Order: sequence, then structure tokens, then C-alpha cells
Amino acid sequence: MLNFARGRSQPRPTRSMPLSGMEYPDPKRKSNFVGKILMAATLTALCIIMLKQSPNFNTLSRFSEHEEGVTHVLVTGGAGYIGSHAALRLLKESYRVTIVDNLSRGNIGAVKVLQKLFPEPGQLQFVYADLGDAKAVNKIFSENAFDAVMHFAAVAYVGESTLDPLKTLIYSSTCATYGEPEKMPITEETPQVPINPYGKAKKMAEDIILDYSKNSDMAVMILRYFNVIGSDPEGRLGEAPKPELREHGRISGACFDAAHGVIPGLKVKGTDYKTHDGTCIRDYIDVTDLVDAHVKALKKAKPGEVGIYNVGTGRGRSVKEFVEACKKATGVEIKVDYLPRRPGDYAEVFSDPTKIRRELNWTAQLTDLQESLQIAWRWQKAHRDGYAAAS
Repeated sequence: MLNFARGRSQPRPTRSMPLSGMEYPDPKRKSNFVGKILMAATLTALCIIMLKQSPNFNTLSRFSEHEEGVTHVLVTGGAGYIGSHAALRLLKESYRVTIVDNLSRGNIGAVKVLQKLFPEPGQLQFVYADLGDAKAVNKIFSENAFDAVMHFAAVAYVGESTLDPLKTLIYSSTCATYGEPEKMPITEETPQVPINPYGKAKKMAEDIILDYSKNSDMAVMILRYFNVIGSDPEGRLGEAPKPELREHGRISGACFDAAHGVIPGLKVKGTDYKTHDGTCIRDYIDVTDLVDAHVKALKKAKPGEVGIYNVGTGRGRSVKEFVEACKKATGVEIKVDYLPRRPGDYAEVFSDPTKIRRELNWTAQLTDLQESLQIAWRWQKAHRDGYAAAS
């Protein structure tokens, strides 16, 4: 029998005593272990308190929950030319905005401008993602509480898991879905017979949305807009296409490149169309007016209803007229080369804005072609390298 009262000539070594496959630690070590746990718990609590007080923590929680009196809008393609201007307008009107863009055509510089203008928590967040990736899209919707979507991205994965949570969808479509109509101006009842891949893709997306809406309470607005020009009148945003995309960009971008000397001149494709001067006729809509139409559509959208509207000025201008306006806006005598037609182009297209004026109380305000180009040119001169640097 052991005598536990017996003294020891040497202090007992600290060790664990194994018994039936279990370890029983020495009391002193246990005391140290408990102390470490308490210290770790204290530090964790402090970290949580600091995290909750940080702007990022609050921002994430605000984007992931619906908030009374606040409309959270997902802007796909929000780093692009039109999408960034739409995001700016929404933020100015106190909407909560999430921009999703893969930057294939968009510009992170535009996002940075918006972040600088609206730094407060819960106003704006940017998510880098490809909308063609179903898993990425589902993750975005599972982590955010969206009230509406303004869709400016060229492509997107559309599935029930994406559409089901939506209350409102504002789809940015195009007049290219009409193709080359026999009669002008174009109304919303004009048959859609697209003749180029861009128009066909947009028409297909419209059909998918309309089919889904038949069995849904989602509010849907489809805006078929015409040729977009201009930029933010206050000079905060502009059009900055990537170098590899400039050749396929808008005519305004080509005019500005020619005025800058980036390209030797302007190439006008097609001079034998059945128009008053042989060049194509288009309806040029200022981006500020276009964004205004999107915001009014968002405000007027009603659950279970679909609205389809043309967004244009109702007046057609020829390419030659556009070039002359661009020369005056830039003050540069731009060299012009006239070339054969481009496949897929059509002679004349301009809108009848009667329906959107009547139902959404929208009318284009910035209809002076030269003035819109002058505003855009000011931004281009200050940002010769796009958003990368100002000079």
C-alpha cells in the first residue's frame, strides 16, 4: 500500500500518467492550459468587437440584408461605359449598389471613381465575377439581398436560382433586335428581325426573360436603346474602351481617336445607302438621358407586369452629319476615308419615343449632338490614357 503522506527527497517531475489509453495532465500544466484558453477567448472577443465596429463588417451585413427604405440594385456590367453612368445616378439618388463585372470590357478605373465619390459603408460594393459562371452567380445571389437588377453585361447565366429571388429586372436591350424595318420610325410593335449576331443575342435574351415572366410575379422592364454618346456632364466618368476593342467601338470613340491623332483618320463604311447623303442614319441618345430612362423604369416597374420601351430621341442623324458635329466639337479637321459597307449594318433606324413619354414620363433632354460630343471630348482630353492617368 502506498503512503501518500510520505515526503520526497526530490521534487516530483512534471509528467502525464497514462491509464487505459487516456492522459491525465499534471495540475500545474492544466492551470497553464486554462489560462491560455482564457487569454485566447479574451483576444477573440476583442477582435469581434473591433470587427463589428469596422466599416467593412457593417458594409457586408448591409448588402446581405434587406433594409426598409433602401433599394439594393445589382448593376451587371457596372464597370462599363453605360453601366458605370447608371451606377453613378443610382448612388446619387441613395440607392444601394452592387457592381458585378469581369472587366473584359469594363474598367476598374470607373469603379474606383465611384468608390471615391461614395465611400460610406453600405453604399457601393464591387464584385469581380464572370456572369457566365453559374456557381459564381449563385454565390453572389446567396450572399446579397437584391431588390432589383439592371443588366448591362453582354452575357449572363440565367437560371431559376438566379431569377427566383428577384423582384425587379431592368434589361438593357437594343434597337438592333429590330434589324432593318421597312417603316420608320420604330415603335415597340415593329417586328423584331435582327440581322446581326449582336441583335440576335439580345433578342434571344429578351425571349428568355419574357418566357420566364409568364409564370412569375417579377417586375420586368426591357429598354431597347439606340446609339449612345456623351458622358457625365461633371467630368467624372467617360468612355474608355480597351485598346484591343477600340476598332470595334462606337463612332464617337473613333472620332476622338482621330482627333487625338491615335489613328490617322476616321473610316466611314458605306456611302451608297438609300438616305439623303448616302450614309447610315442613326438615333443618337446621350448616356445621361439613357440612364434617366433606366431609373424611371425602375421606379415605375410593377410586380407581374412587363414594360417594353424604345429609348431614343426620335430624330435620325446621318454619319456624315455626326462627323461634322464631331469636327466642331473637337476643333480638329478630322481626315475621313469612305469605305465599302460593313456587313450587318442597316441604312436607317430611329425611334418613336411616344410610348416611353406617355407611360414613364421620359423625354430625351440632351438632344444637341455637338454639345453631347463636346462634353465627351472634355473627358477624353483630360484622360488620354483612359482611367489610367489624367493629363
